[in-house]
Amino acid sequence: MGKSVYIAEKPSVAQEFAKALKLNTKRRDGYLESDEAIVTWCVGHLVTMSYPEEYDPALKRWNLQTLPFIPEEFKYEVIPSVAKQFQIVSGILNREDVDTIYVCTDSGREGEYIYRLVEQEAHVEGKKRRRVWIDSQTEEEILRGIREAKDLSEYDNLGASAYLRAKEDYLMGINFSRLLTLKYGNSISNFLQTKYSVVSVGRVMTCVLGMVVRREREIRDFVKTPFYRVLSTIDAQGHTFEGEWRAVKGSRYFESYDLYKENGFKERKKAEELIQYLQTPDDESVNVAGIQGQSGLNCRIESIEKKKEKKNPPLLYNLAELQNDCSKRFKISPDETLRIVQELYEKKLVTYPRTDARVLSTAVAKEITRNLNGLSKYPMAAPYMQDIVNFGSYKTLAKTRYVNDKQITDHYAIIPTGQGLNALSTVSSTAKGVYDLIVRRFLSIFYPPAVYQKVAIVTKMKEESFFSSFKVLAEEGYLKVAGIPKKKASQTATKDSSNGNGENNNNDTNDEAGSDSSDQSLDTGLFEVIKSLKKGAVLQARALDIKEGETSPPKRYNSGSMILAMENAGQLIEDEELRAQIKGSGIGTSATRAEILKKLVNIKYLALNKKTQVITPTLQGEMIYDVVDHSIRSLLNPELTASWEKGLNYVAEGSITSDEYMRKLDHFITSRTVGVKGLNNQYQLRACYEKAAGFYPSVNNNNNTTGRTKTGSRSK
Repeated sequence: MGKSVYIAEKPSVAQEFAKALKLNTKRRDGYLESDEAIVTWCVGHLVTMSYPEEYDPALKRWNLQTLPFIPEEFKYEVIPSVAKQFQIVSGILNREDVDTIYVCTDSGREGEYIYRLVEQEAHVEGKKRRRVWIDSQTEEEILRGIREAKDLSEYDNLGASAYLRAKEDYLMGINFSRLLTLKYGNSISNFLQTKYSVVSVGRVMTCVLGMVVRREREIRDFVKTPFYRVLSTIDAQGHTFEGEWRAVKGSRYFESYDLYKENGFKERKKAEELIQYLQTPDDESVNVAGIQGQSGLNCRIESIEKKKEKKNPPLLYNLAELQNDCSKRFKISPDETLRIVQELYEKKLVTYPRTDARVLSTAVAKEITRNLNGLSKYPMAAPYMQDIVNFGSYKTLAKTRYVNDKQITDHYAIIPTGQGLNALSTVSSTAKGVYDLIVRRFLSIFYPPAVYQKVAIVTKMKEESFFSSFKVLAEEGYLKVAGIPKKKASQTATKDSSNGNGENNNNDTNDEAGSDSSDQSLDTGLFEVIKSLKKGAVLQARALDIKEGETSPPKRYNSGSMILAMENAGQLIEDEELRAQIKGSGIGTSATRAEILKKLVNIKYLALNKKTQVITPTLQGEMIYDVVDHSIRSLLNPELTASWEKGLNYVAEGSITSDEYMRKLDHFITSRTVGVKGLNNQYQLRACYEKAAGFYPSVNNNNNTTGRTKTGSRSK
């Protein structure tokens, strides 16, 4: 019987496999070996796709006549900086005393690609190959993965989609970057007065650039609209609360052109007219009241509704949700979040981070007591364990919305393993904070919903209606773990819900009964007074006031909301059929989104404020946007990128073949290349550049520029 080889993605992971297998290994150069097994590793990618000049030396020179470049057979080569490790791994895989290879690279498309490229270039033949698929690096999970390892051939479709994705990125990057650089690079460099400018284009990154630039231009073009609301201050047994006027049916202003929505006027004088009208006494109002207040203003309670509202614990973290929360809480970038959670994974503290799922599998739910028992030794979690035992909810977890096998593709949600707690002393304070965040989200699902008591009151003056809404937290439920949301700065202020913020945060707080943004948070004493009020009661209105507001522009993306926007890009698609077709695919993958964003910052197309994590375009980024918008516009739109991602998923599922996918890709690149070659629109683009430059102080109107954006960066 021959030896088994275990090949991991990096040395640290390889060591964990050797430890789990309890192998008595000796350290060699680039691998560990015992009498019965060898454990070796890649160091990320060992093999890459060859540049065009490897096909033909003439292709090293960029020339429109050689485009499109679409080889019939793709060439690959060993990356020079890691050639030594490749030779070591290649030699091990081909050893005569090796009969079985356990593929232990990361359990996902990229990990699959890393190994298959090595096997391809090492020309491995005649070996049994088993795929180890794990969700954490705990000893139990590693041993389970090895025990249940399937033949590598069962992952051939996943491998095919990995190859296609690389080919797609390669062909689009090379062809469109060369094409647009040759066509427009001179006009860009002339405008920026640089020696040269390369137009970097990518399947996903160009789409992300488009989202940021469009948002920035929406903000610039936004015209604030003032509006005027009328608010009443109503007395209730010596306490006051606020009512907001709305032009509902029966109002003299119902569907009036003077309105800005139903709760305000376009002009202040109309709000003043309303107040004057309401303050003018008439016999009916005095008789209704039966009393005469100080101000002479009285109102009657038209309706009062009392109810309880439940707010369920949110779904578990996937990588995008975690990156978004970490961006807001710790002001760290998505790639930093991924680095941290990858470290936590390698230290056995959490499960596999590169996941799009926010639920658990049925199998994991059955063994969830392991995770909980382990967390009982974690000081933060320990106080909550008795609650969870008393609730007994862990016994029925599989029947909840937090478990759904159909919503999992490769990996389930990110949760704490309950192991590796000693390793927490070796990580940064930020990493400890990220771990704490994951633990709290996990523990929350075993708690009941938070329960709010709500009261909604409609009061009337003459035929005009004023609306008030209140809530208090009656049962904290899962908020005991997650933390109670901060109260509004002004407890009596009604929040303006009419802003123009188009940002999609998609935070899935899952309010069962919804949440009214105008709820007034009160102390329990005042709330009891309000609860005691009855329909038909007459109250004194101490004052009527005008509150001026204005519409707000869309918010800029921050690094976290950008990741979420990429994940949920399908929501930006207007075509219903296409939107339904690509639902859930988004643009990019959980494993690549952070890196794409980082690249756009590195090449100076986007600027990232490290303190706030707010993302803005640079001048160069806007110019690239305009170039693409006037040449291959579809590259800027989520429809295209998401549809390609969906196609890759179809290949992984076996729904379509690699050949079908390549034919579609070939046609797209060829047709767009031919189209751009025929364009003559440099003059139009000059006007676009000048318009964009007006928003960057470092570039003057005389075009006497150093090529710098407002962030001080210069194009390459």
